[in-house]
Amino acid sequence: MKNISKVLIANRGEIACRILRSLDRLGIPGVVVYHGADADSPAVRMATEAVEIDGSNPVAAYLDAVQIIEACRQTGADAIHPGFGFLAENAGFAKRLGEEGITFIGPLPETIELMGNKVAARAFCIENDFPVVPSVTEADAGKDFAEHARGIGFPLLIKAAAGGGGKGMHIVREIDDLEQAIQLAKGEALRAFGSDEVYAERYVEQPRHIEVQVLADHHGNVLHLGERECSIQRRFQKIIEESPAPGLPPQLRERICAIAVEITQKVNYRNAGTVEFILAPDNEFYFLEMNTRLQVEHPVTEMVTGLDLVELQIRVAQGETLSLNQGQVQAKGHAIELRLYAEDPENDFLPATGPLLAYRMPVGESVRVENGFAEGMTVSSAFDPMLAKLIVHGRDRGQAIGRGLTALKDTLVLGVITNANYLARILSHPAYVAGQLHTGFIPQHAKDLNPPALSEEERNLLLAAAALSNREFTDPAFQVPEPYKFLGNWRN
Repeated sequence: MKNISKVLIANRGEIACRILRSLDRLGIPGVVVYHGADADSPAVRMATEAVEIDGSNPVAAYLDAVQIIEACRQTGADAIHPGFGFLAENAGFAKRLGEEGITFIGPLPETIELMGNKVAARAFCIENDFPVVPSVTEADAGKDFAEHARGIGFPLLIKAAAGGGGKGMHIVREIDDLEQAIQLAKGEALRAFGSDEVYAERYVEQPRHIEVQVLADHHGNVLHLGERECSIQRRFQKIIEESPAPGLPPQLRERICAIAVEITQKVNYRNAGTVEFILAPDNEFYFLEMNTRLQVEHPVTEMVTGLDLVELQIRVAQGETLSLNQGQVQAKGHAIELRLYAEDPENDFLPATGPLLAYRMPVGESVRVENGFAEGMTVSSAFDPMLAKLIVHGRDRGQAIGRGLTALKDTLVLGVITNANYLARILSHPAYVAGQLHTGFIPQHAKDLNPPALSEEERNLLLAAAALSNREFTDPAFQVPEPYKFLGNWRN
């Protein structure tokens, strides 16, 4: 344990900007690495120093541990914050940093290795009597995997053992579809995570996705910072998160958070992490996975607790004792995070690319924006299509929803299609307002979430605007014809 004098951020986009803000407040210089595709990004402009890295493609550059460690040597950075994604949950990378004398701002390598693999994490929880959905692993069943999976009963969920984010995940409702789903999941898992290992678990219909933010130091202290509701998902990926989870009975909330703390203690965890659960309609809950990193949705926890998770991560990495106890963690009000994606919700959420011709983020009371783009930049297919996160806070959930709708209305993006209007339709939906949330919310309400049909007046206005922006239409109508345009200012 040692004081950190300079931090290199092994990431990009909005999370790099967010980490830089905490470093600046703490008076610690921040270094970013960047691929040429991000040369004009806000993160590069904000950083004290920036080191260009290269690779066969932009993603490969951010996964190149050798270049990133060399950047530490060049700049004198003695710590690395991995953000989320890329190398954030790479146990080998964390171990290598320790060997190089570079502080990894995250958990211990052995913890990442254990909890980063879903199969190993589930086995750990079963061994320690934590609640887990009935499942079977490919490693245990071998060639009889499909047969053992059938024995669990349908519907089933086939999942990649080594990854997350919805990749390699398939719901199977009929026995005849099982073999094909297994092969599809294995292929997707191999492409996304370098391992085709999968497992099967009983699929809980219409569950809620509840996760608990935990924090642990090197002195045996473990805290939870409350729970987050992450049930609004498309293609198994979250797009709206909030804290606290609406309508959760107090005793159930306490049980879920207590189990999260027990898992964190049992696994000898250090730094910030998230324990995720699925909550069945009958209020039974089961361990899903543990993310050994900072989550995309961590700002909602910060908004209700007033704590800076990145600062706490740095202090823990330096060996400091947590400066607060569980009783001092108080949630005030309600926070909602809206993930602004460059994608087309009307076309199966297909990612969109192109130049940001206009890019204006909202400002206002209790509105926080985590953003990694600027007007004039190009959104490419090289990275995840998330542009920014809009986080709002209110005295209660109703006020937070209202502020979220206002923030979306004040967001302007031209040049690429976004999901801003789609997010607004979700926030306005009666079921969402009533807190009737589950992971199947979007497919269940798909028709309601479609854009409303244009009125005749709206259609006519749009056609007129399109016509007036087309020179082939406006030039014959408004330009002075020959020979009169060559007469200059002569008049009779």
